[in-house]
Amino acid sequence: VQLVESGGGSVQTGGSLRLSCAASGHTTSTHCMGCFRQAPEKAREPLASVDLDGKTTYAPSVAGRFTISKDNVKNTLYLEMNNLIPEDTAMYYCAAEELPWGFCEYRYPWDKWGPGAQVTVSS
Repeated sequence: VQLVESGGGSVQTGGSLRLSCAASGHTTSTHCMGCFRQAPEKAREPLASVDLDGKTTYAPSVAGRFTISKDNVKNTLYLEMNNLIPEDTAMYYCAAEELPWGFCEYRYPWDKWGPGAQVTVSS
């Protein structure tokens, strides 16, 4: 599995960004997909997941502001981020795992992810 994020950047509080994650092969059709972030000197924070059927789960900190989705034709994962706040500043990663049905959830301890994309939110 190969994953490459794009679409990070710098915005002001209240702004929006869309993170894209291009996956190899047919990953989005066969894998549980997710996103997490990590800020300097902080633990990894799981954010969202989408399963093979399109069912999504979210961390409370981003629910209602972030939307995860995928396009199986383009084999691409998306994370739409709205109403961004400075606390959202971090490196963002997309991840993928082959999991049994029912196990795809945002808190899964992903062990395959891309190189990441920086998101910076200024006040």
